[in-house]
Amino acid sequence: MSVFDEDKIDCHCHVFDPIRFPYRDDTAYRPAQQEVGTAAQFVHVMDAYGVRHALLVGPTSGYRTDNRCLLDALETHEERFRGIAVVDNDIGRAELAALRRAGVVGVAFNPAMEGIELVLEAGPLFGMLADLGMVAQIQVTGDQMTALGPWLARQPAPIVVDHCGRPDSADGIAQAGFDALLRLTESGRTSVKLSGWQKYSRAAHPYEDTWPYAQALLRAFGPEHCVWGSDWPFLRAPERLDYGPLLTLFETIVPDATVRRQIQWETPRRLFGFDEPRGGKRA
Repeated sequence: MSVFDEDKIDCHCHVFDPIRFPYRDDTAYRPAQQEVGTAAQFVHVMDAYGVRHALLVGPTSGYRTDNRCLLDALETHEERFRGIAVVDNDIGRAELAALRRAGVVGVAFNPAMEGIELVLEAGPLFGMLADLGMVAQIQVTGDQMTALGPWLARQPAPIVVDHCGRPDSADGIAQAGFDALLRLTESGRTSVKLSGWQKYSRAAHPYEDTWPYAQALLRAFGPEHCVWGSDWPFLRAPERLDYGPLLTLFETIVPDATVRRQIQWETPRRLFGFDEPRGGKRA
């Protein structure tokens, strides 16, 4: 059995539908042309590659806290998708709970684009996420985790770190930010997305300079705290990307089919509530 035939959940992807849901005027980046991908188009991709479910991440680009496109996808394809929303730090509990009932299982923070203060000022929001059984998803870059890691370790909400923590691929696994990410294993509440190779590689596909980081994370966190994502439809990609080659790349990085099933199926089913009715509180 190849990776194309295995049960899979894509845990990092986006949908953009600027005709039906125009972008906000104040967003720094507005996806266009091949970067645009609607929920209906993504379902076709999923069906072609045997992807059973997907975690749709509300993007900082285009929409930021405008979650209408995300919520429409969650409503239209209720059995296929769960969502990660972008919200203001001062969101009320009732609004956050309404998002939870709509299939949103967490909130995304993007200090890689917006700075670490965005996270450090969100203590009350992390508390509400924990109380509602939702996750805090964090995208850092470089050494940002050196400042954020100790703070995140004290928060009650489960933490999901995007794209292997986006280390500098030239600096080795001993670099400070990556070491701080590895230390989050001690909390027992942190998971990592093995994804986004092109975001921190200095090489072309198959991004071999990123493999040691993925393997170090897998050793440290274990497959019970790792998930996989494609990053479809590949915003700001430095070269052309396609879904199939990314799947075969992951099969190369994780050649053991039993470990892949844990990462691509069992862990995300538990972590993001794909094994329970939408809006239910995770264990």
